[in-house]
Amino acid sequence: MMNPLASRITPTARRTIALRTRGRRHGPVTRLVSPSDLGGLIKPFVFLDLFDADPAEAPRFGWHPHSGIATLTLLLQGQSAYEETTGVKGVLAAGAVEWMQAGGGVWHTSGIVGTDRILGLQLWVALPPALENAAAVSRYLAAAEVPSDGPARVVLGRLGAAVSPIGAPSDMNYLDVRLGAGERWRYEPPAGHTVAWIAVYRGRLTGPDAIAAGELAVFDDGAAAIDLEAAEATGFVLGSAVPHPHDLVMGYYSVHTTQRALAAGEAEIERLGASLYAAGKLRAG
Repeated sequence: MMNPLASRITPTARRTIALRTRGRRHGPVTRLVSPSDLGGLIKPFVFLDLFDADPAEAPRFGWHPHSGIATLTLLLQGQSAYEETTGVKGVLAAGAVEWMQAGGGVWHTSGIVGTDRILGLQLWVALPPALENAAAVSRYLAAAEVPSDGPARVVLGRLGAAVSPIGAPSDMNYLDVRLGAGERWRYEPPAGHTVAWIAVYRGRLTGPDAIAAGELAVFDDGAAAIDLEAAEATGFVLGSAVPHPHDLVMGYYSVHTTQRALAAGEAEIERLGASLYAAGKLRAG
């Protein structure tokens, strides 16, 4: 398989697609981005899963840890329960957002609730050194709490007068955009947002090239606007950011900027895991 980092296209005056992928499908989950492949190209966005499943086949994630990153779950359809070692737990409904800034270490679990089909995306964001070993922070937004600018829901960052209530760890936008058939939309990236990509979860886009449901497209480095048109009713997420200037030093569930920071995160994960085990929430092995 060709390394996606080797397939970048030299930027031109027009913002074009540098590469695209349909990722790797594992049952109801499609992994579009991992830290070891496209995550190295579009960091601070280092991981993206698209999940789409009936309740019987929907993924159920038992207790598992993270450090050095923030996870953002955008639930588009269905309901999902969550709980984490910060003491926060609840149920996400369609349109809601779960933001968990793991920092120096956290454990969480989640699973489908009810009988509706579930559709959503989980994003990992690499944290800067000042936050990668800080205390964990959580924020959960109901659908009505996510501000909008035109067809774009502002999940992270700012667009026009709409500002997300979630404090992004660095300069980035993450938008959930819905367009009707034939509708056009232009995105003007903020200054310095040379990283830009979109992932379509429903429908099909045109301009500069067709992008269908289940596909992620990375745009070339640059500052030019991105013009899109929906061939049919379409939903997609768009990420843009100032590039993350640090290396990605990876553990199994963690991404840090140095080996020392990773070791600290893994030590905290081990301590929290022991507490979960003592409480009967985690099995040995």
